[in-house]
Amino acid sequence: MNNITNSDKIYFFTFSISYLECLALYSSVRHSVILVAESGEKVQVPASRLKAFIDSRGISGRFRLVITAQNKIKSFERLR
Repeated sequence: MNNITNSDKIYFFTFSISYLECLALYSSVRHSVILVAESGEKVQVPASRLKAFIDSRGISGRFRLVITAQNKIKSFERLR
């Protein structure tokens, strides 16, 4: 995990998405998705960041996204 600084923005997400719903990430021409954080804020992230967490059940769990002051993704990880 990268060190989090005071200038970083931190977002939390909780997902429970079926495998069939996740298939849209592969069949879509979109390269990014818009996620709604637990705070209610909308955040656009590359679809590839979610694909890494898909398993035979889909995507589930709580995630943390850390973004730098320059709006670059520092880390995107599953917490549980």
